[in-house]
Amino acid sequence: MRLTYVHKSILKIVILLFCFTASAQVSFTEKYQSTQLSSVEKFTIDFRDSLDNEISLPVVIIRGKEAGPTLTVLAGVHGYEYPPIIAVQEILKEIVPEQLSGTLILSPVTNTGAFYGRALFINPADGVNLNRSFPGDSQGTVTQQIAHYITTNIIPVSDVFLDIHGGDASEDLVPFVCYYNHEGKSAQTALAAVLSERSGFPNVVSYPYTLKDSEPAKYVFKQAVQDGKVGLSFEAGLLGNVQEGAVALNKNGIYNVMRELGMYETDLVLPTVLNRYNDQVYVRVPQQGIFYSNLRAGDRVDKDQEIGYITDEFGEKLEKIKAPASGLILYKIGTPPVKTGETLMCIGIPEE
Repeated sequence: MRLTYVHKSILKIVILLFCFTASAQVSFTEKYQSTQLSSVEKFTIDFRDSLDNEISLPVVIIRGKEAGPTLTVLAGVHGYEYPPIIAVQEILKEIVPEQLSGTLILSPVTNTGAFYGRALFINPADGVNLNRSFPGDSQGTVTQQIAHYITTNIIPVSDVFLDIHGGDASEDLVPFVCYYNHEGKSAQTALAAVLSERSGFPNVVSYPYTLKDSEPAKYVFKQAVQDGKVGLSFEAGLLGNVQEGAVALNKNGIYNVMRELGMYETDLVLPTVLNRYNDQVYVRVPQQGIFYSNLRAGDRVDKDQEIGYITDEFGEKLEKIKAPASGLILYKIGTPPVKTGETLMCIGIPEE
């Protein structure tokens, strides 16, 4: 069959996409395998989609003085969550490769599109939330390509996978560390629990794992857990600002995890009391409007307690909101606008 101009153009695009994907994968593999002991390798991986959106994923590989575990740390999966990003910036200035055992892989700003676009949750270039995109799509939008790249290149070489977050511009949040209680992967779950309890965070949350292997993970550290890795996540920071305490919690948490893995020595003091939460209850926004509440993240609520109300644009009350369970507010919307169906509040249920 004779190829038309259109056919030839499509073929060129397919070849270019294939070549680009292959070169990007080889780039990471080569960097990971060739990075010398006691050295730091910094590079970016570029992505482009069919809509001509372009984005770069910055990656740092720090190889220690001797063999050991590989710990991956992602910051800025949500680009408006600044304390994790600043924490990794400080880690990059402080870490001494000669004192490290094993390998540290970091992405200082995983979602550069959302970061530089000052966007809540999504990359404004394609309107996609990176932390709802896993395992991703190599032929999808740039955000979906990043998810696929992390899934197929970075997660496989990781022994422990750490995703660090904070309260986005609309979120009030109490600092906590969380992991999935995956009963089918008991060894990984046990280590994730130990790392969480030794991270330096005062609040430890265990999420139930109900996902089937055939279902998309959506969340990045859930993808790592689904793929058999030890996965956990930090949450510190709130309302789209940089709080020094939240930066320190995230940074010290990374050091504490490395210490527990035998990768790096620190003299950081751990909290003597841990608050454990083994289940969560989510309050969804019943209808769009303006949210009023005197409660803050970290407050305790009782079942059926009124926790706020929603008005319309004229200030008329539309609906009262009551707590569906007793527990601690882990995070909540901390700004007035709310939209139907989004998470209004997450209540952690204390361990009995």
